[in-house]
Amino acid sequence: MADLVQYYGTGRRKSSVARVFLRPGAGNWKVNDKGYEEYFVTEQQRVSAKRPLVLTELLSTFDVVTTVAGGGVSAQADAVKMGIARALVEFNADLRKVLKAEGLMTRDARVKERKKYGQKGARARFQFSKR
Repeated sequence: MADLVQYYGTGRRKSSVARVFLRPGAGNWKVNDKGYEEYFVTEQQRVSAKRPLVLTELLSTFDVVTTVAGGGVSAQADAVKMGIARALVEFNADLRKVLKAEGLMTRDARVKERKKYGQKGARARFQFSKR
């Protein structure tokens, strides 16, 4: 049996985690066993997810199979973007310079701040009354 050639990358954004597998193919996409256009509804999400492949001009070279969990769809699209970038670097280390220059190799650490006790929210306080 022939070995399956695939390149793996993990992407994270907020509370979303994407497991991305790049396999040599014709450019087919599967996101959680759904079609690419079916899962990413807005054009902004589609452009964001495809960006690493468009930059490196490898869009029709790989089939992309991803499993995404957590967060919202927009954060999931950004997680997929980072996962694809990491998988491309595993495929060809020379692409790292191009992807890093565009900021695709950097993990976006902005996460929702937790709510604190004795307060209304993360920073908002309950209204103070003197009397």
